[in-house]
Amino acid sequence: MALWRGSAYAGFLALAVGCVFLLEPELPGSALRSLWSSLCLGPAPAPPGPVSPEGRLAATWDALIVRPVRRWRRVAVGVNACVDVVLSGVKLLQALGLSPGNGKDHSILHSRNDLEEAFIHFMGKGAAAERFFSDKETFHDIAQVASEFPGAQHYVGGNAALIGQKFAANSDLKVLLCGPVGPKLHELLDDNVFVPSESLQEVDEFHLILEYQAGEEWGQLKAPHANRFIFSHDLSNGAMNMLEVFVSSLEEFQPDLVVLSGLHMMEGQSKELQRKRLLEVVTSISDIPAGIPVHLELASMTNRELMSSIVHQQVFPAVTSLGLNEQELLFLTQSASGPHSSLSSWNGVPDVGMVSDILFWILKEHGRSKSRVSDLTRIHFHTLVYHILATVDGHWANQLAAVAAGARVAGTQACATETIDTSRVSLRAPQEFMTSHSEAGSRIVLNPNKPVVEWHREGISFHFTPVLVCKDPIRTVGLGDAISAEGLFYSEVHPHY
Repeated sequence: MALWRGSAYAGFLALAVGCVFLLEPELPGSALRSLWSSLCLGPAPAPPGPVSPEGRLAATWDALIVRPVRRWRRVAVGVNACVDVVLSGVKLLQALGLSPGNGKDHSILHSRNDLEEAFIHFMGKGAAAERFFSDKETFHDIAQVASEFPGAQHYVGGNAALIGQKFAANSDLKVLLCGPVGPKLHELLDDNVFVPSESLQEVDEFHLILEYQAGEEWGQLKAPHANRFIFSHDLSNGAMNMLEVFVSSLEEFQPDLVVLSGLHMMEGQSKELQRKRLLEVVTSISDIPAGIPVHLELASMTNRELMSSIVHQQVFPAVTSLGLNEQELLFLTQSASGPHSSLSSWNGVPDVGMVSDILFWILKEHGRSKSRVSDLTRIHFHTLVYHILATVDGHWANQLAAVAAGARVAGTQACATETIDTSRVSLRAPQEFMTSHSEAGSRIVLNPNKPVVEWHREGISFHFTPVLVCKDPIRTVGLGDAISAEGLFYSEVHPHY
């Protein structure tokens, strides 16, 4: 009887495992094999799984992305916020009576002609950029045409507001947003975002987001990638007017994570004001209680002196974490004479080894160490086809899940889907790469079944993962902010920080 019972139990459990294979084909194979072997039923059959590399990668991500043990409860975000008016760049420029000519970059836009030349310059590269428009009246006229243009859409804008909005999608988080919030923006914000009364103003700040699609043509111009060109005449965010309101609100709100952005908006200000404001930024950050991590989100910049000041004038040592893309990383190393600073621009996909060298240099030269007083211990880098999270050892946990979560949201948000739709994304990351060019790095061969690659260098850990790139993106604006927010959401800072 006992033997019969044992056989029946084994049969029943084998049937149960078979059901697991059928109902959850994307569970990690190791978990299923372990369960099978624990029943002493011999070698486990291979579970049915997604066939395409994209499907295998997405399934592995889902298994790897787990919430950290210690989670954020209250997140304070500031200080740039606006309304994004999103529309076709080519159609707006045509509506303004402009024709495609020669592209030319302008660090500040002074006229419609400057706008047309700068847009063509970046559309031809398929690169994102953001510029300040100096003429108030001309900008107001362009903004009115854009806002009333058929198909133009209004969204929450500004890095701080976008990051706050992304965090607010998690109902167990309380989110404070400080920035210039006008009536339209207030209406667009999630109910879970609290805005102090001192941040409310009568008029919205508008930013114009000129989008273009991969392969879109205008005259002889053809865009190699989908991207956007952003411009504004935004004095409120440019002067970081809400910085003091933000810092004064922290004592009552009691956050356990602070996210700061908007430094790039100071490019429209005089050098004297920039210098003064940066010192006030550092003072304000130093007023935040010790033990509360501060993440700084960078954005597109053209003023090398301002970027150099951000790096050297104590801003980097005062923050805990950085978020930035390939344009910002290259501009940073050029401005501060870092590794590969002689490179004028990326040649297609940014070289992983070069990116890794620059991230290593930032953390080695400006990050926390035994010989340096600095809080900087983490950098989240993102580009179209891959992401890297670099951290000083001993300060952060769950970074494997964090980098995977950031890459996953890049695919879902761009395609406007809840989960990765493998038919709408493609794996475009380099199939193999070197982890460094300034030292003897390792050669890595990409494996969709093990999409997060980890390597170490002198007390700094790197987590790399490819992105499943949306083939026909619905919206490219705010992807970097969503990536940084998602990466932070899944990150855990060690209590002794």
